[in-house]
Amino acid sequence: MTIRTSFRSGAEDCAAWLTLPEGEGPHPVVLLIHGGGATHSMMLDRYERRFSAAGFAVVAFDFRHLGESGGTPRQLMNLGRYFEDIDAALAFIRSRPELDPARIALWGTSFGASHVVATAARRPEIAAAVVQCPILKGRAPALASGFGHLMRFTVPIVSDLMRAALGIGRRYVQIVGRPGELAFVNRPGAYEGWMSVVPEGVVFDGRVTAGAAIGMLFYDAASQAARVRCPLLVCVSDREDLMDPQVALDVARRAPRGEAIRYPTDHFEVYHPPFIDRIVGDQIAFLTRHLDPGR
Repeated sequence: MTIRTSFRSGAEDCAAWLTLPEGEGPHPVVLLIHGGGATHSMMLDRYERRFSAAGFAVVAFDFRHLGESGGTPRQLMNLGRYFEDIDAALAFIRSRPELDPARIALWGTSFGASHVVATAARRPEIAAAVVQCPILKGRAPALASGFGHLMRFTVPIVSDLMRAALGIGRRYVQIVGRPGELAFVNRPGAYEGWMSVVPEGVVFDGRVTAGAAIGMLFYDAASQAARVRCPLLVCVSDREDLMDPQVALDVARRAPRGEAIRYPTDHFEVYHPPFIDRIVGDQIAFLTRHLDPGR
């Protein structure tokens, strides 16, 4: 059963979801960290069910400014706040007697993989980490469409930063769009792939404040791989179309306890049958080895 709850981060509340397995605790925990601009409603329940059935408690949350969490302006993507929210989620886990603070794993998908690697690099108490279809360099998705595409964001970025300084309404751009559209990601098939993880009946706000691009362009979680001391599983999509998959393989190689499993998938096929069952099965086997839910 999944319980809707919340925890405090800064001056706002993060909407959170706690799923407990059967049996007595304290349970090992998997903290789910979604991709850029994504929310809990975008298929995280599939992972909650699978991980909890394998004996793990699961905590998921919406970052501030997104989904059901508080924070204004809406649709703000801010790396500093992301890490504050992750730290607040870890504090929430430590506050729950049914959860084992010594057996916490981080799980991240897409751009959330960057936050997992960066957090594991600075939090030595993390017991294990898993990433899938990882985006580990923030500029990679935008540069995949060429430098000229990136330059189109100059005016929206400047406009948004000026509006923020003046305290007036923000300038927004789309996170994902079709080829030729002004969106951070506009590779062929990206829009259709993104919308494939938005369940029917869910209203998805696909905007993001344009100024967010500044922090993302200089965000390079891959460079922190050597500092990740916990076991790290990198689930690599060999047909990844938003980042060179070699970056993910290099992260697994440079992490002292890293390992990679490769799949014949693109960025979005990992969320759907038949691959989701295979990939999550490999993740459960890895987490079982390192978190021992049966003890």
